[in-house]
This record gives sequence, structure tokens and C-alpha cells, in this order.
Amino acid sequence: MNFPFYIARRYTVSFSKSTAINIITGIATLGIIVSSMALFVVLSVFSGLREFSLSFANDTDPDLKLSNSVGKSLMITPQQENQLKNSKNIAVYSKTIEERVLFSFNEKQEVAYLKGVDDAFKKTTPFEKKIYAGEWLKPNTSQVVIGYGIANKLSMGLFDFNNVFEVFVPKPGKGAIENPEEAFNESPLTPIGIYAINDDLDRKYVFSDLSLAQELLQYHPNQITSIEVKLKPSASEDEAIEELQTIFNNKVSVKTRAQLNDSLYKMLNTENIAVYLIFTLVIIVALFNLVGALIMMILDKKANLKTLFNLGAEIRHLRAVFLLQGSLLTFIGGIIGLLLGMLFVLLQKKYALIMITPSMAYPIQFETLNVIIVLGTISILGLTASWIASSRVGKSLLE
Repeated sequence: MNFPFYIARRYTVSFSKSTAINIITGIATLGIIVSSMALFVVLSVFSGLREFSLSFANDTDPDLKLSNSVGKSLMITPQQENQLKNSKNIAVYSKTIEERVLFSFNEKQEVAYLKGVDDAFKKTTPFEKKIYAGEWLKPNTSQVVIGYGIANKLSMGLFDFNNVFEVFVPKPGKGAIENPEEAFNESPLTPIGIYAINDDLDRKYVFSDLSLAQELLQYHPNQITSIEVKLKPSASEDEAIEELQTIFNNKVSVKTRAQLNDSLYKMLNTENIAVYLIFTLVIIVALFNLVGALIMMILDKKANLKTLFNLGAEIRHLRAVFLLQGSLLTFIGGIIGLLLGMLFVLLQKKYALIMITPSMAYPIQFETLNVIIVLGTISILGLTASWIASSRVGKSLLE
């Protein structure tokens, strides 16, 4: 057996004659356990928050969204539609129109996006699952689905036949407006459903049938603003984007779900990195105790080290003893802390120990990547701290 490892293992599992050294070593080990547990729990919490936040994007955004790279709208030909239908990557696609317009109800007004959708929209984006009251609109009607935020601000509900819900869309054209009454295309709408997702989205969209939006915007039957795509389970995202660019002669912009929520992804990644660095600093502070404990151990075992040196042990072997001892303490403490953290995460997922609201548990997610990150961080920092302490062993100490 390698004698530095043998001695390091004996020093790790046995108590020193000095009570102070035992206390310092115990505090150092406890610090490693607590800090590694805290790091894993916090990373798991942020994984849960990330999944919770992105669940809204998964329910409201398609896999891919195609729009004109130059103008506001694009023309889709029957040939292009056939290519989309026969695509090996695309499961289903939906033609949509988005335009910022004015809505009016009972002398109250609100500016939001009118989003015209076809019947395939429900298949590309599971928006229908977010209906809070009522039902989804039917094609070729004046029915609309509004957000809870818009309904709340306009103080409106469903099936209110005493007040008219209207939409006003600016007419396309050039020049000055001489008669304000002729500047808008307007139409009465019938609210048939209310959706509820979050504050931003609840105030953003009013969904209508695609033909109604085309009529209000004076678009041609084959004129739209975007195409939303749902990919087949086995499809490659990059291949699908390349195929769409080929179909539309590289004149369109294709965005993935991550690109549609670019600011959200950046915010989540930045917060995750910031929290990781903060708790890594906590681990570094905890490892200062380990450095102190090893140095105290070196001074306590000075006579034994002299004996080993006189028997022929080299300085590098003596340094390896404390390098290995520090690494063992770090590894054992890290494993214990990680196991405790994993236990807490599993208990929170199963029994909802901590609640945000009476009906909603604090989101947390167990991920193998977080285990690797914690083990890697503890191992690297522990090895560095042990190397710093073991470097105190030299000829001047043994003279």
C-alpha cells in the first residue's frame, strides 16, 4: 500500500491528542458538509425555477416561428404550403397574424395585440389549455379569446350583450387623415373565452380567427405575418430551419423557442451563475478552516514527520500525506453534504415541505448536472486548499 495514503487515512479517521485540533477539524468538516449541501439545494431550486418559468414559454410559444426578414407580412403560395405539409421535420404548422390595435368596451380602451390564428393553431401551441373561463374560439366567426389582464382592466366578462366589445385597426395608406372616423377599420367582437398565464401575456393578446384579422388589416387571403411550427419528435431543429429557409428562398427569419424568449433565458442563466459564484465563495471561506486544521495537524505531527524523514521518506511523500488527508476530508464532507442535499430535494418534491402559496410548493428539480457541478467544485477547491496547507512541510520544519 502507498504509505502516504495509509498515513493520511489514519490521520483522517483517528483523533489527535490535542482537543483544539479535533475541534478545528470537526468545524472544517462541518463547514464542507453544510456548504456543499447548500450549493446543491440552491442549484436544484434554480433548476426548478427555471423549469417553472420556461413552462410558460413551452405552453405559449411554438418550436419555431417564421416571419418575413424584411417587411411586416409575407405571402405564402400553395406550393409552399404543400412543401410544409410534406416536410419530414414539420408535424404541423399554423398561419398567424399579429398587429397592435385598439380595443374598446363600455367607454374604456386598451391597446393590445390582435392575433389572428387558423384552426391548426391549437395543435402547434397548447394555448387552449390556459383557458380560465369559457372556451376556445370557433373558425370563421367574430369570436375572440381575451387575456385575464385585459378583461380585468376593461371590467368585462363573457356574454355581455348590453355592451359591445370593439376593435379599431388603422387603415393602411399614405397621407394625412382628413376624417378620423374613416381612419380605422372597426368590428364588434364576441368574447367567448378568457385565458390566464401571467401578467405580461394576460395583457398582450386577443385571439381571433385568421380571416377576421385579414379582413380588418385588408390583407389578401394568402397574406400573413408569421408561421408557427411544431416539429416532429425525431426532427432536428437545425435541419428544420434549413428546410424552411429553402422553402422560402432564404427570405424569412426563423426563431427557435429559446430565441423568442432570449431575455428570459439570459436572465435565468445570469442569476444561476451569480448564485453559483456566491455559494462557491461560501465554500472557499469554509475551506479556510480546512487549511488551518491541516497546518495545526502538521505542527502536531512534527515529531512523527522527523522520524519518517530520518527513515528515508522524501519531502514530497510527507507533503502527499497532508494533501491526501485534506482531499479525503473534503471528499467525505462533500459526499455527506451532497447526500443530505439530495435527500432534502427529494423530500421537497414528494412532500412539498416549503410552500410559496397554500396550493403551490416551491419548485425544485433534481438534475445530475448539479451533482457533477457540486462534486467538481468541492474537489477542485478542496485539492487547492490541501495543496496550500501541505506546502508548509519543508526541510526548515524538520530541522
